[in-house]
Amino acid sequence: MKINGVVVRVPGKINLQLGVGPLDPNGYHEVTTVFQAISLFDDVKVKVGEAGSGIAITLSGSTAPGVPVDDSNLAHRAAQIMIERYDIGSDIEIHLKKEIPVAGGMAGGSADAAGVLVGIDALFDLGLSRDVMERIAAELGSDVPFSISGGIAIGRGRGDQITPVLSRGSYHWVLALSGHGLSTPAVYNECDRLREGLSISRPQISDLMMQSLRAGDSKAVGKSLSNDLQPAACSLRPALRLVLDVGLEYGALGGIVSGSGPTVAFLVEDEEKALDLTVALSASGVVAGVIRATGPTHGARVIETL
Repeated sequence: MKINGVVVRVPGKINLQLGVGPLDPNGYHEVTTVFQAISLFDDVKVKVGEAGSGIAITLSGSTAPGVPVDDSNLAHRAAQIMIERYDIGSDIEIHLKKEIPVAGGMAGGSADAAGVLVGIDALFDLGLSRDVMERIAAELGSDVPFSISGGIAIGRGRGDQITPVLSRGSYHWVLALSGHGLSTPAVYNECDRLREGLSISRPQISDLMMQSLRAGDSKAVGKSLSNDLQPAACSLRPALRLVLDVGLEYGALGGIVSGSGPTVAFLVEDEEKALDLTVALSASGVVAGVIRATGPTHGARVIETL
């Protein structure tokens, strides 16, 4: 049966650990990271467009305002690369229902690109393996392959070389949102400025983090959270330090700026503690919004055919 369209649900992510190496001659940083996909999703609808319409993007959802709909959107670039690589025609209609914060360090744009790859594969019955899609995803950006795989995984290189992590248990998160995003390049530039003149070694995955995940020990995971970009994000947005202090004061097991920020992710013991911290952060006046989520969750997957 021919289908007219598909809807793909794609998760946001938290970096439980993010190690950033020195700036190399090509202008990149080697990173090692531990990703966790969480229950905060964008839904990506992909359909065949009208003849001659090209790649058309429309938006809805709570975090849609300000998201571009031109070829600067990673979802547009994902569709273009699939059009160029496979014989599927050049008219693709994409609708992004956005709930993942924009420029929040949670891979919202990467998630949308992953959703387009999975959606086009399903819509045109290409039969691509996950490995093939992850290789295509790596051409688009460092977080896109993980958005396809989901779960918990180690990312190496630029973060795009993905290895799944065996882990136990589920994790409860409270996400403190900022009113304005942070530019990832700006955060990396600030990181380089803060570390100027220092000897920076190659980043390594924490043995304690791996042991904690294998044991499903949320308290130990909370103590193991680390992010080499956090000082830079806090330098550019000093209020983040206050947000971290408030969350830890009200009982979080650990707190971290997610990725390049400015979202701050707090790990808590259970749903009851998540609700308590949500109330405390909301009443504190130091955050623009608060969301509860759990992890790990699946990567990009088709949830509806049209």
